[in-house]
Amino acid sequence: MNALRNKVQLIGRLGQEPEIKTFADGNKIANFSMATDDSYKDKNGQKVERAYWHNIVVRGGLVNVVENYIKKGQEIAIEGKLTNRSWDDKDGKKHYVTEVFCTELLMFAK
Repeated sequence: MNALRNKVQLIGRLGQEPEIKTFADGNKIANFSMATDDSYKDKNGQKVERAYWHNIVVRGGLVNVVENYIKKGQEIAIEGKLTNRSWDDKDGKKHYVTEVFCTELLMFAK
């Protein structure tokens, strides 16, 4: 069985304007943060709301959609897969980040 084992679907709002990087070969990549929210009732019955922030990475043809149509605060739905990467900073400290590599994007009408 060849089942998809790494799939993420999120609906949320952009926390910042997308950052578009263009490489020497003309390829582009888009990065932005996206907030999703959740709520629950605490032991006293009070509603507690929480925002979760996700780092989103877009490559290929979807970058043009992000670059031309997606703005800070806009509600969108994405589908993709989780990726992890790490790097060492100039002081030798290792940093880790989890990102969602977006493969599908849906814009909601205003």
